[in-house]
Amino acid sequence: MKTPATPAGRVVTLTANPSLDRTLDLPGPLDRGAVTRLGRSSTEPGGKGVNVARAVAAAGADVVSVLPAPDDDPLVRALQALGLPLATVPIGTPVRTNYTLTEPDGTTTKLNEPGAPLDDAALAALQAALLEQARSARWVVLSGSLPPGAPRDWYAALVRALRGTGARIAVDTSEAPLLALLAAGPDAAPDLLKPNTEELAQLAGLPEAAVADDPDAALAAVATLHERGVAEVLLTLGADGAALSTADGGLWWARPPRVAVRSTVGAGDCSLAGYVLADLAGEEPAERLRTAVAYGTASAALPGSAVPAPSQVDRAAVTVTPGLPGHPAPAAAAPAAGADTH
Repeated sequence: MKTPATPAGRVVTLTANPSLDRTLDLPGPLDRGAVTRLGRSSTEPGGKGVNVARAVAAAGADVVSVLPAPDDDPLVRALQALGLPLATVPIGTPVRTNYTLTEPDGTTTKLNEPGAPLDDAALAALQAALLEQARSARWVVLSGSLPPGAPRDWYAALVRALRGTGARIAVDTSEAPLLALLAAGPDAAPDLLKPNTEELAQLAGLPEAAVADDPDAALAAVATLHERGVAEVLLTLGADGAALSTADGGLWWARPPRVAVRSTVGAGDCSLAGYVLADLAGEEPAERLRTAVAYGTASAALPGSAVPAPSQVDRAAVTVTPGLPGHPAPAAAAPAAGADTH
């Protein structure tokens, strides 16, 4: 089986709204208004950029996580205990706690606190820390919601500021920050955007079902992103895997193997980490997609917001084909990872 090259290059992640992720296992379906005796529970450092950084670090790659937090915050102590390099901006408010309720069939309910408000000085300090770290980076990943106090177009401003660093820029966000990013013009477009079907529908101004059930509508929405300057779109499709579209006309779909889903929290973040790791290893687009789906699948099979080690990632079980589900391209299917030819 082909072994991927060692990831080379630094990754910097920004988590402007980090969290402690508290996962609570339910014994059965959530029964509103009833008393429930919980099963296993866990608390892990979280926030989308933190999850990406944890998965990248687990693969042995060079990564640093930029975030706002008090120096003695439990989140900071937890990340230091994991050995994750940090560039923190001290603030006076504790990091929020997010709660995840997980049912035995994998159904996940999230309860997210709003986060610590950031004033102009804290936002400026975060941007300065990000730019300092990005000067030596191959990838900068901007992930998650924005905290209270941040302007909704802050990601667009950060992308513009990062252009001079030479790093490739990935963004994974939703709702108002996502809409503002794509409305800001081509100079604010990231190199990689990672929407799911709900977020793609938000950008297209359509109901999610219209995008999820109609490949032509999905392709039209993705084409609009390329027209706005996004070079690569990694569209996560839940149980259907993910698709990758490139501005030069490339389009692939990666189908995951069946696994027992334990928690979907952080699966999309691990997909993004897998994609970046494969790019650092010099993989071609279809293989970057294969690795992304393999990482997301491995994450979904783990409890809480745990991230997979490379030994838990089965790229050979992911099938990559040109086109989208229900909208195949005429080319032949790509071989599974490890076949003769992530």
